[in-house]
Amino acid sequence: MSERLIAIDWGTSNFRAFLVDRTTGECLDSHRSDAGLRSLSSEAFPHYCQAQVGAWRAGGRVPVYLSGMVGSARGWCEAPQLEVPASATQLAASVMAAPGLSNAWIVPGLKVVRDGHVDVMRGEEVQAFGALTLRDTTSGLCCLPGTHSKWVRMEQDHLTDFTTAMTGELFHAVRFHTLPGELSRDHAAFDETGFRQGLEAAMHPDGPLHALFEARSRHLHAGLAAEAVGGFLSGVLIGNEVLSQRKKWQDTSVTLVGSTALNALYRIALEWAGGSVVEISSDDATLAGLFALARRHET
Repeated sequence: MSERLIAIDWGTSNFRAFLVDRTTGECLDSHRSDAGLRSLSSEAFPHYCQAQVGAWRAGGRVPVYLSGMVGSARGWCEAPQLEVPASATQLAASVMAAPGLSNAWIVPGLKVVRDGHVDVMRGEEVQAFGALTLRDTTSGLCCLPGTHSKWVRMEQDHLTDFTTAMTGELFHAVRFHTLPGELSRDHAAFDETGFRQGLEAAMHPDGPLHALFEARSRHLHAGLAAEAVGGFLSGVLIGNEVLSQRKKWQDTSVTLVGSTALNALYRIALEWAGGSVVEISSDDATLAGLFALARRHET
């Protein structure tokens, strides 16, 4: 058995790989690129993966574990989506062989299918399990900010429920494809003063559809600077997301699992709304989650 393993998070827009010590879980090396699913044809996946991590594989003896949208119908090969509640052990037992590359395994995603709530995820389940491992607990609430943010409930080492919010994708659409977002296109997306004004606007009784338009009307008549418009729009959307999940976080701390930049925005929003936060980087959570899953798969 190899003394190492390779953990890969492969999404729509990026590829992240980690060479991991099998005994300690220590990251020995890492590599990332912008070659997400959109940039590759289905037959190119095994060749691209081998090209990126082949130097680590020692002739194929080092196993590869992949999570994320790589396991979707748009990715390398469609892996199943297990119904919640599900444990890391169940995920490990359901990995599927990646076609075209020996000793490589794709981790399944998860789904919620019930009256009034249907949802799916790929990749965030690994990060949620990894985050709680790093926190040395088996239960908690995770928020994974991103293009499609996830709010994940963990109970006794099982992922029991989750909700997706299209906050990041909607922010991009509003900023680059609407009249209220027009002024933000020539400026940085984040301005803290504008962001905090957007958080307050998120509480507007007429809802987010009106609050988003206020980016324009406030610029015209209430002193919102052009460079603050992007932050305002972000504050409206993240503020609405955080407030919509209040029942889940109001009596517990939220484990934020994301990039440094996104974690910072969600921390501001959650603390503004009265919540408490623990931050973990998405890289650390992915590494910890895939390492734990690989150990389960191999026992």
